[in-house]
Amino acid sequence: MSWSATTQVFRDIVLPGLDILILAFLLYKSYQILVQTKAVQLVKGVALIVLIYGAAFFFNLRTLMWVLNLMVPGLVIGLAIIFQPELRKIFTRIGQGGWFKFSHSDSSMRFEALLNAAEVLSAQRRGALVVLARQVGLKNYIDTGTRLDSEISSALILTIFAFDTAMHDGAVIIEGGRVAAAGCFLPLSEQPDIRRSFGTRHRAALGLTEETDAVVLVVSEESGAMSLAYEGNLLYDLPVRELSRRLKELLSVSQEAEGEAADEVAFDKE
Repeated sequence: MSWSATTQVFRDIVLPGLDILILAFLLYKSYQILVQTKAVQLVKGVALIVLIYGAAFFFNLRTLMWVLNLMVPGLVIGLAIIFQPELRKIFTRIGQGGWFKFSHSDSSMRFEALLNAAEVLSAQRRGALVVLARQVGLKNYIDTGTRLDSEISSALILTIFAFDTAMHDGAVIIEGGRVAAAGCFLPLSEQPDIRRSFGTRHRAALGLTEETDAVVLVVSEESGAMSLAYEGNLLYDLPVRELSRRLKELLSVSQEAEGEAADEVAFDKE
């Protein structure tokens, strides 16, 4: 086959196929981001406006088209204002990178030590707020607390959240399989429909998950309930087994890592 024929095949077959694959990949990733936010409502609203506009154009409804031409710019601005948190989250996800990572695992994460500490704190009615970073960096929040860069252990977490300690009111941030900092300040959620019984810890957990992809473990000081916040949602009062399953599912921990974590916890307990 001559060079010109090969070039023609590349242009006629390979490039169109590559174009379709790239477009499909972008659509798939965009769908993943939209599903993880409340921006699906935004998409539905835009789709409805497009359908109405298309119908008005097809049937030559001039008055309706005139009204839509006047309203659409204002509607676009209004939607951008109303869905500002969702749009910010979308652009954060796009900017965080890692589009070619289909899963994220951290073999050094010691879940059993964390859950063991959470159980003790729950039984003693001691509030706790533990942030588990995923792909979005949390440096801005880490800088608000006291840097530790320590290994995860039940003893450390129990000490941090002991009564009357300097850091027990803030959040512990775990990043890269280590306790990065403690006593950190988190943004409070602005959701209008949060239960009034939720305190500052639950609002802070929701607030951080609205801005990042982190997972936050909350132990209530009033009830001892253990809850999990992620993607702007809060699962309240989870049993330990369900809490463990959710954490492993969200952070994609391998079976080997779980075995290592169990051995380390057994050593901690001794």
